[in-house]
Amino acid sequence: MYISSAFKYQHEWWRYLIGLLVIFIFSQLGSLPFLVAAALKVTEEGGSFDDLSDTDKLMTILSSNTTLFLMLLSFAVGLLGIYLIVKYLHRQPMKALTTTRKRVDWGRFFFGFLLITVFTLVATGVDFYLNPDNYEVQFNLKPFLVLLFIVIIFIPLQTSFEEYLFRGYLMQGIGVLVKNKWFPLLSTSLIFGLMHFANPEVDKLGSVIMVYYIGTGLFLGIITLMDDGLELALGFHAGNNAIAALLVTADWTVFTTNSVLKDLSEPTAGFDILIPIFVIYPIFLFVMAKRYKWNNWKVKLFGSVEKPIEKALTEN
Repeated sequence: MYISSAFKYQHEWWRYLIGLLVIFIFSQLGSLPFLVAAALKVTEEGGSFDDLSDTDKLMTILSSNTTLFLMLLSFAVGLLGIYLIVKYLHRQPMKALTTTRKRVDWGRFFFGFLLITVFTLVATGVDFYLNPDNYEVQFNLKPFLVLLFIVIIFIPLQTSFEEYLFRGYLMQGIGVLVKNKWFPLLSTSLIFGLMHFANPEVDKLGSVIMVYYIGTGLFLGIITLMDDGLELALGFHAGNNAIAALLVTADWTVFTTNSVLKDLSEPTAGFDILIPIFVIYPIFLFVMAKRYKWNNWKVKLFGSVEKPIEKALTEN
């Protein structure tokens, strides 16, 4: 039902093509403040503008909180682009891009948020207890409070941009075009993973980390199709990124923040990369399926996408 609901609105293929172009332009416009701030800082310190073409140097030119804020700003502007395209080009309300339910189920959002947050807190706490030498406590109240404010406001905007773009806009757009569910599920997961290819984690761990990113996209796509809505995916993604920014940072991660802990261990890309995909995510799927009574998995994940039959109006 989630994909086929797009048939109720303006869903011609060229609209999605124009929409993606406009969304891209909005996100690029949103990145301009980061580049301007970095350029001003370089000029102030008498540096070279060649530094602006070096991603690693660019991330260290400004403070970590300023860098995080300006990075997330581009996603917020991109989310505005999605809203405008959906409303005016597709004549589709955002609720229809969010869920097939009569109203957005915030209980589902917070369940997804708490599920990953509690799991991450417990897993990190256990690892900290077993391997204390791998961590440095770097808690500093003032910068942490600034970080907390940024995370509360902008992380949900960043993750919502990605969910509405991949599990929402692209999932529906590709689905109504190809008339099935498996292709938009797989293709959006692949694109979502490739979008993270420029992350510093890839340079540090190698391309094997892409298995995690693509697998995470697949997990988020599955819960969207099984639940006929984005609420669980929105909450899960927001919780995952928020706790990542607040709890543990490392010099080689995309979120280098004023978090509580700093990971000092040398990262490796081994079997542990596969554990979330083949162990943790299936457990999460089982928990969600039991809670929300999911069934008919084959049809919901691999069935056809058909235009809803409109009931004929009859005159009395």
